[in-house]
Amino acid sequence: MSENTNAPVLPASQNSRQMMWQNPAPKPAESKTIVYQSEAMNQLMKMVERVAPSQANILVLGESGTGKELIAHAIHEKSTRKNRPFVAINCGALRETLLESELFGHEKGSFTGAYQKKIGLAEAANGGTLFLDEIGELAPGVQAKLLRFLQEGEIYRVGGKDPVQVDVRVICATNRDLEKEVAQGHFREDLFYRINTIAISVPPLRRRKEDISVLITHFLTAGGYQNLSHGRTMDPEALKVMIAYEWPGNIRELQNVCERLQILSEGHVIMVGDLPEHIRNPEQKDQTGEYDPSMTLGELEKRFIIKALNYFDGNKTQAANALGITIKTLYNKLHEYGEFEKFAVHTRPGKQE
Repeated sequence: MSENTNAPVLPASQNSRQMMWQNPAPKPAESKTIVYQSEAMNQLMKMVERVAPSQANILVLGESGTGKELIAHAIHEKSTRKNRPFVAINCGALRETLLESELFGHEKGSFTGAYQKKIGLAEAANGGTLFLDEIGELAPGVQAKLLRFLQEGEIYRVGGKDPVQVDVRVICATNRDLEKEVAQGHFREDLFYRINTIAISVPPLRRRKEDISVLITHFLTAGGYQNLSHGRTMDPEALKVMIAYEWPGNIRELQNVCERLQILSEGHVIMVGDLPEHIRNPEQKDQTGEYDPSMTLGELEKRFIIKALNYFDGNKTQAANALGITIKTLYNKLHEYGEFEKFAVHTRPGKQE
């Protein structure tokens, strides 16, 4: 749910804790509601309540797909800035030069293609909250400029000479171990301490299994394919299998599976046999077939990545998550293969992209 993940909404009859924040200008089919019944999430939301009224920079930690952007939304909506913009940018999705322009803007004529002045996202978020997802992917040059922005409260547009004062609260998120990145020299120590005033950890789904059943209920009754499924239900045995699965892709993976079940299951009740093979038999090893001496490791990698993208209908965030790589690595691979333009737009827009 970094790259935006829908969170579940429980019916009023469910005996669960429910906390809801609504973005001022949400997309019609997009929910910012966080529903849970686990103690782990209860403690997390208590932390959100405590830190939201402050102006401190927040670092949201957690695995891919756990809903870090939703937590950032929750903090924004409980803060004094809730009536001002919430602006998000994925730091791993753009190359350094493009990211700097997106974040800080540029002046007309500052580079080839800069036909007019552009206001950056930091400036667009003035008075509100700026959410920097995948902060660990920032290139060193952008790290230095971000640090100056956080220290001085001003930015310079690309090609600009005059500083622009900006008042934003910055919330960052990462699935990386930034302390390790600092020790290895990949992330600036001074920037790390600047963004890490308060750290919040979002638990993975395997650590909050009490929430799986209510998440499934939401995705089957209020998901994007509700008009096709008419609200399917899940057989108790199938639910046990779903709960036993470790969900390495967390809530994003669970949502994707529920959407597929809504479309592909034949009956109104989803049975064990309807579940994907890797969920029913998670320990089963793939049959790789015979060795092909004509195929290099690089070609095998390319084919596997392309297969993953086709499987997820071109959704790069879901594919990267399933492959166990960062979105930035996937973008670099696509550029390397000359396939970037082909997958620039999904076949079917996904909620997490």
